Amino acid sequence: LLGGVDRHKQFWRYFAGNLASGGAAGATSLCFVYPLDFARTRLAADVGKGASEREFTGLGDCIVKIFKSDGLKGLYQGFSVVSVQGIIIYRAAYFGVYDTAKGMLPDPKNVHIVVSWMIAQSVTAVAGLVSYPFDTVRRRMMMQSGRKGADIMYKGTIDCWKKIAKDEGSKAFFKGAWSNVLRGMGGAFVLVLYDEIKKYV
Repeated sequence: LLGGVDRHKQFWRYFAGNLASGGAAGATSLCFVYPLDFARTRLAADVGKGASEREFTGLGDCIVKIFKSDGLKGLYQGFSVVSVQGIIIYRAAYFGVYDTAKGMLPDPKNVHIVVSWMIAQSVTAVAGLVSYPFDTVRRRMMMQSGRKGADIMYKGTIDCWKKIAKDEGSKAFFKGAWSNVLRGMGGAFVLVLYDEIKKYV
């Protein structure tokens, strides 16, 4: 895709190509792993309840019960073009900006591991913060799966955005963002490790 693009003379095309590649990879992967992420979120909330109030005994039980009660669409609660934007933005920045930043260095193939880690860490932190509001909305939509009538707080993804902003303020979109950034440090290390391994393969 970017083989014939000069990263210096055609920077914006090179940058856009990297963003598009990262975003497409993120959107595609989310289609397959979303039910597992959904079940994990529901299970995490269920663990905080008392033994007699718990709905699920494990991840498998969670998936089966949601599938039986809500069907396949129940496992994709909160999945929409709007919610997918979060992972697209994250992966586009995660891979796209990282590859572009490294590609602009004098010798991209021989970057010191410390420099690579610094770039990866910066990219991971920014990507995590920018995409976090989308992740917040996605989790809220996941949590109302199985609810009926008055227990349903949001009519849809856009309604969820509006109500959080109106009732809780913009800060609510970033609750837990810092811990997410710290968790992303592992992702930064994976990026660097991957590049280092490629040098010897």
